[in-house]
Amino acid sequence: MGGSAGSLEAFERFFGAMPTTSGMAFVVVMHLLPNHDGDLAGVLQRYTDMPVVEVADGMQVQPNTVYVIPPNWDLSLLHGTLLLLPPTQAPALRQPIDFFLQSLAKDAREQAICVIFSGLGSDGSTGLKLVMENYGMVMVQEPKTALYDSMPRAALATEFVDFVLPPEQMPAKLLDYVERPLLARPSRGDVYDEPTTMPAHALQKIFLLIRAQTGHDFSFYKRNTVFRRIERRMNAHQIKEFGHYVRYLQENPQEVESLFKELLIGVTKFFRDSDAFESLKVHLRTLVQARESGSTIRVWAPGCSTGEEAYSLAMTLLECLDEVDPSRHLKIQLFATDISPEGVSFARQGLYSNNITADVNPERLQRFFYKENDHYQIRKEVRDLVVFALHNIHKDAPFTKLDLLCCRNLLIYLSAELQKSLLPVFHYSLNPGGLLFLGPSENITGSQDLFQPLDLKWKISRRNDSPTAFPRLTNFPFALAPHPTLAPAPPALMSSATSTRRQGGAFASLVQTVLLRTYAPPAVVVNPKGEILYIHGRTGRYLEPAPGLSGMNLFEMAREDLAYELSAAVHRAAETHEEVTVDNARLQTDSGQQLVRLTIKPLDEPSTLSGLLLVVFEEQPTPRRMRKAGRPGPDLTRDEVVANLEKELQYTKYRLQTSLEEMESSLEEMKSINEELQSANEELQSTNEEAMTNKEEMQSLNEELMTLNMQYMVKTEQLSESANDMKNLLDATEIAIIFLDNSMTIKRFTPPVERIIPLVPTDVGRPLMHFASNLRYEHLLRDVRQVLERLTSVSTNIQTVSGEWYTMRILPYRTLDNYISGAVITFTDVTGMKVLENQLQEAARLAESVVETVREPLLVLDGDLRVVTASPSFLQAFRLTAPEVQGQPLASLSNGAWDNPGLERHLQALLAPAILTETATEAAFDSYVLEAQFPELGRRRLVLYGRAILRGGHQTNRLLLGIETLEVVA
Repeated sequence: MGGSAGSLEAFERFFGAMPTTSGMAFVVVMHLLPNHDGDLAGVLQRYTDMPVVEVADGMQVQPNTVYVIPPNWDLSLLHGTLLLLPPTQAPALRQPIDFFLQSLAKDAREQAICVIFSGLGSDGSTGLKLVMENYGMVMVQEPKTALYDSMPRAALATEFVDFVLPPEQMPAKLLDYVERPLLARPSRGDVYDEPTTMPAHALQKIFLLIRAQTGHDFSFYKRNTVFRRIERRMNAHQIKEFGHYVRYLQENPQEVESLFKELLIGVTKFFRDSDAFESLKVHLRTLVQARESGSTIRVWAPGCSTGEEAYSLAMTLLECLDEVDPSRHLKIQLFATDISPEGVSFARQGLYSNNITADVNPERLQRFFYKENDHYQIRKEVRDLVVFALHNIHKDAPFTKLDLLCCRNLLIYLSAELQKSLLPVFHYSLNPGGLLFLGPSENITGSQDLFQPLDLKWKISRRNDSPTAFPRLTNFPFALAPHPTLAPAPPALMSSATSTRRQGGAFASLVQTVLLRTYAPPAVVVNPKGEILYIHGRTGRYLEPAPGLSGMNLFEMAREDLAYELSAAVHRAAETHEEVTVDNARLQTDSGQQLVRLTIKPLDEPSTLSGLLLVVFEEQPTPRRMRKAGRPGPDLTRDEVVANLEKELQYTKYRLQTSLEEMESSLEEMKSINEELQSANEELQSTNEEAMTNKEEMQSLNEELMTLNMQYMVKTEQLSESANDMKNLLDATEIAIIFLDNSMTIKRFTPPVERIIPLVPTDVGRPLMHFASNLRYEHLLRDVRQVLERLTSVSTNIQTVSGEWYTMRILPYRTLDNYISGAVITFTDVTGMKVLENQLQEAARLAESVVETVREPLLVLDGDLRVVTASPSFLQAFRLTAPEVQGQPLASLSNGAWDNPGLERHLQALLAPAILTETATEAAFDSYVLEAQFPELGRRRLVLYGRAILRGGHQTNRLLLGIETLEVVA
């Protein structure tokens, strides 16, 4: 159970609803300061009757007990024992929840349960993937019920969560999950057999539904893995029968998508198995050093998931290139593929949470990443090396001419048959001497002749140059499988075929062998070309090795006396498919001549031997004279000699006639073949001309594509520069801006928005209405809808709960072709202006109160010599009221009594635009005498003084006119 800020409340609600006899053990891992002296175990003990203890090193886990991590320690689990380790990272970079979940997943496997509560950051989002990979269960607190929802939202973003519940509802779901036995769960290490509760073809129906909706076939995945994933989904929906789950899939297409993602669970991280990458780097140095100048190092990483491993390979290669002379201009091209669109899209962004600091050292973080808020962004130099694409390794053509193929932790999910078919494809894809990098649980069994192991522990191999069958693409049962070819069975196979006909056990087999050796005549099995596939008995009297580098061919090994008879008989039997017998064939031996019967029999059964010929050698009774005489001698009578010569002559004529017929037949066949070859040659010439034309067209198209590609590259650079300029412009203005589409979904925003609405980069694509703001304004959504509906702007001043003031403007978002594609909200900070305005208002009120307090008659005039303020003593002295005076020209007061040109000149002199000092004479005048007739007062003589009201030595466009004395003129 992991938590951070605000999780104590969640723990209280959780343990308040959890019975004390659940049979489970609870481990609480929280972010605690190194010097934290709070009694966390004591605090949690208030919420539950189960014993709550702080973990001590080597403590054995017991059921119905709560264990709490102590401050400044990392916690792990091994064989049910809790172990404490000193942290190796700075407190700000530690991820104690991920650290514990990794060991929990490996130790408890399917019995592990991960619960993520309220907290800041993203700790736990990596560890829960490992729990999921090992068939455990993941539960997350409903973000709306969390005081701080960063950790729950980061966990939900992985899409590997089984249940999202408030803390008080979690215990009931946990108990139901634990008490209900998993369907046909095997013991660890057992082979997962199909459960007896599965109806016939239920699994095939599930595969069919997935393939119909996603286009991907999982029928060649390991049944063990597939059953466990299906079992997880069934348990999540409390479905116990496979047939019911098939029906549920048919009725809920979104569940098919969820099951598809479940089968594609991608658990990866940067530099997974760091020692393996160090070993790979050693071999890559040798490969890079041997490359020619200007060449490109090509790499393929199938099953890239969310891109961490692909970027790890790119960083490793860049570090290897640092050791090479830059003048060699070596390039890197890395293809990273996966069948998950979400994974590929995430990898293309190259934006990862700050918990990668546990896997990437500070040097690599500084060189290959830059910090963006609370995330790390891959730098452009690394991102440009990697091409991410959707690719199905089962049916799509492979990438070729590779120097490195990294396929880690993908083959373990595939059946042995599919693995055996993919390894020749990997061999075909790699260049001679290329490297194959597999996961620690994978191997090249069955393909040892294709690869030479370099590192047995970390499964690094080099491609051998041994020939292999060209991998052909087929549609079924899997895409990349060697094309089956028919080839003559080896001698061992033929021997095996004949030895399989047994009537009994080992004794019967021995008896058959003795009988065949004693009574069966010598024989050989050949194909129509005369190649010997199997030899039975002693055939040395009839066959002998041919001189030179010859093979096992019957026609070459036959003794001279039998060569023609064997050749003619074999050819006749091959053509007619009938048994051919040649009697009284003479064989010259050391003891004389021997008559031999040659029998050639076509073999039809069993089907394995179909098309082959059995050649049998049998000795016939031979007259004693013939056996003793090597040649016809003087003992023969003239008639016998003539008869023998006539017989030999007839035989020779027959052989000559047969040879002539065969030659004529061969000549006709050669003519026919020659005509076919001429026709084929013409077709090839025509095809060659078409190919040349296509080549020219392809060259032209390639040039156009290269030109277009260059234009795109230039355009991309311009867009990149524009994006950088726009980013720096928006950052420099420090104006909070939110871009929305027509459905009020957030497209992008600037960092200052966080002061108003708490947004993070992962919130892009979510509706604005899902977020609460810090504004004392309730009509933001209404104003946005009004702008989108009426295409008019809205502007108003609003205040945040912290007292800051902003000018909010909402404008329609117009594209270059004047198309309305949403709205733009800008928040301009006007807090300073508001403060200044309040200060000015306060100063004005203060000035008015001063004027009202002074006992002398005073007037405050503006630049047009209109009355701004009149003191009460002035109004009383001249028997006037405030409405009669305020805003009126000075010259119009008291029926024009104040209309005096001299006074007006003095007042205008005070309004000079020059910057004045306190001692400047233009800023004041004294003792100006004004005599005039005032209504209801009669004639009066006034002694006046005037002052220009200054602020910091600058004119304020305000004047003060005071009366020193007011006398009656007789």
